[in-house]
Amino acid sequence: MARSAGVLLHITSLPSRFGGGDLGPESDRFLDWLADAGFGWWQVLPLNPPGYGWSPYQPWSAFAGNPLMISPELLATDGLLSDAELRESALAVSSARADFEAAEGLRHHLMELAFDRFEPDENYREFLKANQDWLEDAVLFDVIHRSREGEWTSWPPALRDRSEGGLEEIRDRERRSIEIGRFAQYQFFRQHQRLRRRAADRGIRLIGDLPIFVAHDSADVWGRRDLYDLDDRGRPRVVAGVPPDYFSESGQRWGNPLYRWDVMADNGYDWWLSRLAAAFHLYDVVRLDHFRGFESYWEVPAEDDDAQNGTWKPGPGIELFNAVRNRFGTPPLLAEDLGDITPAVDQLRTRAGLPGMAVLQFGPPDPASPHLPHNFSSNDRVVYTGTHDNDTTAGWWRGLSRDDRKFVNRYIGLSARGAGRGADVAAAMRRVAYGSIAELAVIPMQDLLGLGSPCRMNRPGRMVDDNWRWRMKRGDLDRLDVEALRSELVTFGRVDPELSESSTEED
Repeated sequence: MARSAGVLLHITSLPSRFGGGDLGPESDRFLDWLADAGFGWWQVLPLNPPGYGWSPYQPWSAFAGNPLMISPELLATDGLLSDAELRESALAVSSARADFEAAEGLRHHLMELAFDRFEPDENYREFLKANQDWLEDAVLFDVIHRSREGEWTSWPPALRDRSEGGLEEIRDRERRSIEIGRFAQYQFFRQHQRLRRRAADRGIRLIGDLPIFVAHDSADVWGRRDLYDLDDRGRPRVVAGVPPDYFSESGQRWGNPLYRWDVMADNGYDWWLSRLAAAFHLYDVVRLDHFRGFESYWEVPAEDDDAQNGTWKPGPGIELFNAVRNRFGTPPLLAEDLGDITPAVDQLRTRAGLPGMAVLQFGPPDPASPHLPHNFSSNDRVVYTGTHDNDTTAGWWRGLSRDDRKFVNRYIGLSARGAGRGADVAAAMRRVAYGSIAELAVIPMQDLLGLGSPCRMNRPGRMVDDNWRWRMKRGDLDRLDVEALRSELVTFGRVDPELSESSTEED
């Protein structure tokens, strides 16, 4: 990983006429902007279909793509939708927040129209064959779920326990819906590969996010109950979480079922290898969310309301990463090693050969914090001003105590008089990240725009309506000085000198 910089922006945070950002023209425009500004990386959140609360970290399939990201404009380009249908389906008012509820209804309607005009070809048949291990369960799960209230454990036993008779009845009755579901997955992956090729042409590489755990209410758990610690009705006996930390005094009870790592080990970690293979198909580098859970994880009794009474349990450790290396060679992985990090976690990351993370917001006011660049002992890390779980830097700044602000002022080189605006602090923090020895510096889009707390992406441990919904406004990119951003990156050696003068001219 050469010295470089990137931007963190989820695809749903792009502008759109259809409720939420997608893989179409606005993604193309953002790629062009990244290249013009000198950035070499685009980091996104998980691209799987979101589950409860629209969270991309609780998807109903760890393999499927999010149908809400399928671009209606690209379907029209392929002749599957008309311009009139696009105009009729577009939302009259483009909200500053992603409107997932509206997006789900109108995009499903457009997908039905497109499906009726679609002529299956060899590429489509090859897609179905190549992805048959996960595709049928994912589509069937989604179709059943849309027709029933509650999680899969509340379904009639014939469906809950996957009796062949019960599933065959659904396949017969919902044949069209199942076919549309397959078609939607084909379109998602087709459009994503188009985006990835276009990114490569512009010199942009993609970083994707892989949650360590899967949602209980998912095709993954419904289809492979043997891999999870469940009771005889499929309900978790224990669930995942984290102990009290920076984000929550009572810890975070995520609620994900926990793996039976012994069963996975006996199977050679095949499920994990398949999951990583799918991720490598989408991204150039994969960020392993909650890496410390591979060393040890916080096990919470399923009946508890919070995570305070959890206990640490051993994870798979280096055995999993040995299996990964045997399958993929040197894998393009990044460890999200945040939280309660012990020497054992650091040792596992080092043995696995993965770069780690540093988050500038976590540093002050401790001069010895490993998140402050003067304490970086090597460049094998990615430095962020903040992540999707943090407040924006401007919002974080406003919430600091007076003493902590003084520390930050001294560290980032702003006088008390010059640090009155959160946007100024965000810009200075960005330059601190660029100036560090970390190979890669990633800046959330909100920090490039100098936005405050209302534009925060997620509040961990809190189920609030605003989580995951922040979206850029049309025109936000235009108000940023691309040449100034590029100049910063050149100054700190984060743009290839051979490209620093030619990239904009070539376009």
